[in-house]
Amino acid sequence: MTDNNPLITLNDVSVFQQDNLILSEINLSISAGEFVYLIGTTGSGKSSLLKVLYGELPVVKGIGSIVGFDLGSLKKNQIPQLRRKIGVVFQDFQLLFDRDVFENLNFVLKATGWKNDSEIDQRIKEVLQLVGLSTKAHKMPFELSGGEQQRVAIARALLNKPELILADEPTGNLDPKTSDDILTLLHQICKTGTAVVMATHDYRIIDKYPANIIRCEAGKVQTNKLLKETNSGVE
Repeated sequence: MTDNNPLITLNDVSVFQQDNLILSEINLSISAGEFVYLIGTTGSGKSSLLKVLYGELPVVKGIGSIVGFDLGSLKKNQIPQLRRKIGVVFQDFQLLFDRDVFENLNFVLKATGWKNDSEIDQRIKEVLQLVGLSTKAHKMPFELSGGEQQRVAIARALLNKPELILADEPTGNLDPKTSDDILTLLHQICKTGTAVVMATHDYRIIDKYPANIIRCEAGKVQTNKLLKETNSGVE
């Protein structure tokens, strides 16, 4: 999982929640166009590692970088700039339920510096077409299925043409068929050159849509594990 210009590099990084050590001695490298599953039992540190990558938890030990940002020296006022270069997808969608799909996406574009209304309209049309929701722009979130809501969340993550998508259990609240649809979409996005790091506890998905694996276990992070070696302990 390395190349000469990786999007993510962590060297001997430790992850802390306040004073509690969650993960230690993390060494990994993730490149453009790579799909990586982040696995491990509940409480093993998957979400904490993702929080480090999108700037919610600081790197206080070790050296880390993501899409050109030094995680060790990242300042609060740089976090919005970082998040314009990455897309984050959560299990619970985090949509604004008092606004329709278009306004959910418009809100994000305005918040990240877009000003030209025609360019905003065009970009929203593009991302909705990418996720198969071209006809849903003026639907309210409650009018959509769970899978459609997650597609809106993925569209939102794509708005600023990110180099990297970080997805934290994006299929955790979805049925198997809808989960398969979301995985197919994420793999299609990955083929365009956008890297995807997806935390999951669903071994069925990993088996059906194989990719590189990072495993959090016993306070450590293991990379390049063969799928058959990761079967135990995934829940």
